[in-house]
Amino acid sequence: MPDHLITIFGGTGFIGRHLVGRLAAKGYQIRLAARDPESATALMTQGNVGQIVGMKTNVRNQASVERAIAGAHIVINLVGVLFERGAQNFGQLHVDAAERIARAAKAAGAAQLIHMSALGASREHAAGYARSKAVGEELARAEFPGATVLRPSVVFGNDDEFFNRFARILSIAPAFPIVDGGKNKMQPVWVEDLANAIVRIIENADYQGKTYEFAGPDVLSFREIIEKVLAFTGRKCLLLPAPSGAMSIAAAFMSLAPGRPLLTPDQIKLLKTDNVATGSEPGLTDLGIAPSRIDAIVPQYLRRYKRGGDLFTDPALSD
Repeated sequence: MPDHLITIFGGTGFIGRHLVGRLAAKGYQIRLAARDPESATALMTQGNVGQIVGMKTNVRNQASVERAIAGAHIVINLVGVLFERGAQNFGQLHVDAAERIARAAKAAGAAQLIHMSALGASREHAAGYARSKAVGEELARAEFPGATVLRPSVVFGNDDEFFNRFARILSIAPAFPIVDGGKNKMQPVWVEDLANAIVRIIENADYQGKTYEFAGPDVLSFREIIEKVLAFTGRKCLLLPAPSGAMSIAAAFMSLAPGRPLLTPDQIKLLKTDNVATGSEPGLTDLGIAPSRIDAIVPQYLRRYKRGGDLFTDPALSD
């Protein structure tokens, strides 16, 4: 199997960047299907010459998706967005693209489809993100019976947009509003544990065709997570409980700004509900992986947000 071709959609994103190197080390040929194939260039050095290639792909176009999948033994769909911008919306990417990729994988005779959903995905969820993820995984399974569905919690790692984002904000903000006091629970999972899980699923038939809930060992409220970021970075910031209604209005204006918005109304809805494993589906431990704790990983990469970048070793110089 090591010489088999794997096509990864969304492979140049956060999770993909941590997965590609592992697969390359195993000897797989990897095709990164991306809107911008140049974004795959930085990942090519993780394999031998020609082992990792980028292919310009539009997941909104069936023919483009079929070209990216042609000849692939395994197809992995990591496509996902946390906010919408024009055609890059939940319906197009989480629903339509999921169905399109699964249909093409089945038609091409791929042996495996691994589909990335999200913990808490539900048709009844108030947030469009969670609803679209639920529909997407249903359609993927309908088009490709036997697909493996992954539902991770918030994923963290050295280049994440979760802990890093809050650390950046808290390093300069005198106060930080927390939706409804930040009572909602989260169970963040380390990206390396998630990548390891994907590799194990690929290489063990007994693990395939199931739905997994991937979460870490720490169940924390959103407020507790923010307090940890402050502790890890040695910063001080006033945490202010803010009504979700007022935050939704503010988020509506933020979402109009160009680039990646700080907050959207849909994300407010996500922050009003818990995001923890139900225990009804297998998880990391069922794959033989001991999930890593936040305290063992996050302080190492958040140290750069400390005053002076945590570079001073001489107490006399740090005053």
